[in-house]
Amino acid sequence: MWRALVFLALLAVAAVGAVWVADHPGTVTIVWSGYQIGVSLAVALVGVLVAVLVVGIILAVVRGVVGLPGFLSRSTRERRRAKGMSALSRGMIAVGSGDPLAARRHAGDAERLLGAQPLTLLLKAQAAQISGDRDAAEKAFRSMADDPETRVLGLRGLYVEARRREDDTAARAYATEAARLAPSVTWANDAVLEAQCADGDWAGATETVERRASLGLMDKNAARRQRAVLLTASAQLHEAGEPEAALVEAQKAVSLVPDLVPAACIAGRLLARKGDLRKAAKVLQTAWKAEPHPDLAKVYLTLRPGDSTQDRLNRAEVLARLSSWHPEARLAVAHAATEARDFAKGREVLAPLVADHPTVRTCMQMARIEQAEHGAETGLAREWLARATRAPRDPAWIADGIVSERWAPVSPISGRVDAFVWKTPPELLGGPSDDDAEHEPETASQSMKNLASPVARADGPLLAAKPKGDPVAGSAYLVDSGTPPVPPVFKVGQPAGNNEPPELRGLS
Repeated sequence: MWRALVFLALLAVAAVGAVWVADHPGTVTIVWSGYQIGVSLAVALVGVLVAVLVVGIILAVVRGVVGLPGFLSRSTRERRRAKGMSALSRGMIAVGSGDPLAARRHAGDAERLLGAQPLTLLLKAQAAQISGDRDAAEKAFRSMADDPETRVLGLRGLYVEARRREDDTAARAYATEAARLAPSVTWANDAVLEAQCADGDWAGATETVERRASLGLMDKNAARRQRAVLLTASAQLHEAGEPEAALVEAQKAVSLVPDLVPAACIAGRLLARKGDLRKAAKVLQTAWKAEPHPDLAKVYLTLRPGDSTQDRLNRAEVLARLSSWHPEARLAVAHAATEARDFAKGREVLAPLVADHPTVRTCMQMARIEQAEHGAETGLAREWLARATRAPRDPAWIADGIVSERWAPVSPISGRVDAFVWKTPPELLGGPSDDDAEHEPETASQSMKNLASPVARADGPLLAAKPKGDPVAGSAYLVDSGTPPVPPVFKVGQPAGNNEPPELRGLS
């Protein structure tokens, strides 16, 4: 639109000029070297325009001739760049599809056509990786690490290669340097955190989590929970030798995440040891209302070691009322009733659990009641022990497919912080049902041996182990930690109630 208007305006100006020249006729005389030429004004103007056009054409031809070598050179470079970018694109596709021969061929073409650019070095390194040429991949990553523009990416590749050859010292050095150069790089922060947890440097790991949270690399709630987990790990370490420091750390963890079971247990034990029973009971009750757990019940019932068995039974009933008689509360009450030799009450509180697919712990508790009342080799005790070998499993600490009876701050498989969750392990192998099973006479010792066989547990100290699998599958910037998938698990039990806790007996 605007171009049409401008054209019309110029055309109008030219018409006006032509009319003006026609209305004002005149003669233009040129005298040069004794010659005199006289022409009209209109002819003179046309001659000037023609001369300008001729000079312009001559200048354009001269400029084209002079600039022809440069034009040909630029055209050649553009063609090489286009071919190089095409080879680079095809090489990336070959790496993604897992074709090592095509990847190496295209990587060579891209390097020949484009030179040692960051993308060509990356393609060369990835092609070497999927071809199994570790030396060539490491050489390419070192070249990238020497360039300030690609230094962090080169360190990433060197870190991956160090993990592949299980050189933890070198991998840690590369990750630390990358975190120093680029504090917001996620993989470097994760690697530094994993190394600190593996060394038991809980204070350093806590600082790393706080730095990541300040940079906005993780959610605030996730950061609070990770801090609480790391403080709990430090409290575990100091509980035996430095109880004061452990108590401070455990209380900080509880203030961050009140329902963190291990932190509440440590805080409850240490507060009870100091004689602050009311505060210890409050910490344990808060955690219990959020998630009833057998460790909480154990600590709560033994806050005062000198109490009678009846006092412990009364405190177990307090936990039951707080959680609206959660299955864990029923087991705790039954255990306390058995110790108080109130066997009828123990059977009564376990009756709802016995009627609905009793778990291993329920069957074992019923066996303990029968053994305590009638003797170890009674028929009912043997029957309950036999049922326990086929009963559904109870909740346990699970992380990356590992089932453990004890909590740990990091996963022994992936090194991930706060990996353990309290869930019911999956039933991988279904045993015979109670209706189909033929109950043969079995001693209590034989039943206890059978209980140890169906489940593989991690009862010993949990040590962080590095994954042995290939951490990278054809990519220099995507790491597969080798963590096995966790089968789906389902949590049992009803949510905790909101009843107010009554006054505890024996804790005033």
